[in-house]
Amino acid sequence: MEKKTTFILVIVAIIAAIAIINYIKTPNQEITEAIIKCIASKSHLYGSSTCSHCEQQKEILGDYTSYFNITNCLDDVAVCSGKNIRAVPTWIINDAEYLGVKSLNELKTLAGC
Repeated sequence: MEKKTTFILVIVAIIAAIAIINYIKTPNQEITEAIIKCIASKSHLYGSSTCSHCEQQKEILGDYTSYFNITNCLDDVAVCSGKNIRAVPTWIINDAEYLGVKSLNELKTLAGC
């Protein structure tokens, strides 16, 4: 009986792992171009060309990267210093600061779009 329970638990764990992976990889279907434009109009991304997390953020933005105001803090040190940017990526959304990589759904919520 114990082998059967262990087998069932392993199967459940595998199914859960597959479901989580599919959830993470599933594109955001409720994010439209209009929502992207809304987010972009209320936000500014501060990053660096040598920052792997910044590159990850740009991958999340995908084809919509061009809609966003993005400042490279290596090129514009004075701008980032003047905004008191201490880490990248940093989002300024509706005058509030958010550190780290954000999903499109997080950006949508933070921007109120």
